Amino acid sequence: MTTPEIEHTREHIYVDGAWIPSTGTGTLPVVNPFTEQVIGTVPEGTPEDVDKAARAAARALPGWSQTPLADRLKMCAAVAEGLKARAQEIALTASREMGAPWQLAVMVQAGLPVIDFASMEDVAGQVEWERRSGNSVLVRRPVGVVGAITPWNYPLHQIAAKVAPALVAGCTVVLKPSELVPGVAYLLAEIVDAAGLPPGVFNLVTGTGPVVGEAIVSHPAVDMVSFTGSTRAGRRVAELAAAAPKRTSLELGGKSASVLLDDLSAEEFGNAVAGSLTGCLINSGQTCSATTRLLVPRARLAEAEELLQLFTQFATVGDPMDPGTQQGPLVSKVQQERVRTYIREAIEDGARLVAGGPEQPETTPSGFFIRPTVLVAEAGARIEQEEVFGPVLTVVPYDGGDEEALEVANGTPYGLSGAVWAGDADRATAFARRMRTGQVAVNGGVFNPTAPFGGFGQSGYGRELGAMGIEEFTNMTSLQY
Repeated sequence: MTTPEIEHTREHIYVDGAWIPSTGTGTLPVVNPFTEQVIGTVPEGTPEDVDKAARAAARALPGWSQTPLADRLKMCAAVAEGLKARAQEIALTASREMGAPWQLAVMVQAGLPVIDFASMEDVAGQVEWERRSGNSVLVRRPVGVVGAITPWNYPLHQIAAKVAPALVAGCTVVLKPSELVPGVAYLLAEIVDAAGLPPGVFNLVTGTGPVVGEAIVSHPAVDMVSFTGSTRAGRRVAELAAAAPKRTSLELGGKSASVLLDDLSAEEFGNAVAGSLTGCLINSGQTCSATTRLLVPRARLAEAEELLQLFTQFATVGDPMDPGTQQGPLVSKVQQERVRTYIREAIEDGARLVAGGPEQPETTPSGFFIRPTVLVAEAGARIEQEEVFGPVLTVVPYDGGDEEALEVANGTPYGLSGAVWAGDADRATAFARRMRTGQVAVNGGVFNPTAPFGGFGQSGYGRELGAMGIEEFTNMTSLQY
């Protein structure tokens, strides 16, 4: 393929419709996790940068909130076209800055943001913008200036899932992308600028969470914060926002269960194990909704282990730019060491290693790689309870029927995603309806990019995507007659 030149060194932030220098002098490195080399830098933003951006967003809010919905939707459509035109550049940036395998980078890292923006016209039509209730007319209005703080694992999709619906709702935005994978946010800012979005409606400030992120959450001009990241960081966001108080929407961690019920045929069981492993390993395991727990009847544990030993051999680890690679490196050395520690401590605590392990793969002597790893552990073990955020599947045997499986599935503090597999479709659906989680794949059901996405418990609150994703950025005014 023809590879365009990709710029990974950025010297400005985007505020009030212009590229301006940061008020600070520091920079943050951008590291290629496959080569382990620094490939660029971005400005280390300051609270003063946030203040400029928040004030610009506040000035732009009255005009943008009164812009007709049809025009706001046209702007989103224009951004979608811009994203589509630069899809290869977006995929290459995601691959080089976070190690996303090329096929995944094209289909997901570049593909989902296009859907996020392009779907706005359809989902906006599902929003009840106003309705009569007795002698009142209830009117949905934009919540105001939105602070959007996003992670590195799906760097542009997570941005688009906040920015697109916020813009449609009539809000203005101050964005802090992950400093580890900032390049795609710059591409979006360029696309937004070319589309002619009014100055101040979209603003981009790079920097670290403790500095720029906390400045966004605490700024008096910011009316709402939409955050995606770890549960620990989400607690800090909620704590700071409560001082105002101001609205928050938090999409946090997960420890999702894929539950195999006891009526599966041998073929169905094999498909379920393969599907569950795929759901764990996607994006090299760096997915908050990954199915990282596989619950199987204890009587079929040996069968599951044999299949997993085989299937993990086909999860090719290597250069993200090689089209045959399925597992790229983790995003950073810190993340690699964190996952290695989880694997080692799980084995020390009594988990049994079925495949993989903490060692560097022999085929990749450099790069922040983790072998696709399968462990067997009992319910309640630390490795079964805590989010690892790497390509690590924990197989959890259960002895009883559906009730015990449900108790184990619902037995972590999280509730973001899940899956259930059964020979009887009605049984699978009945089980899914009792799982305490934000989404459930029933017998291999595929991800719906316009359905509401969010969690229970320590997986956060609020919903992204679909009509509810737009409604999240609105408040209600009651006009009484």
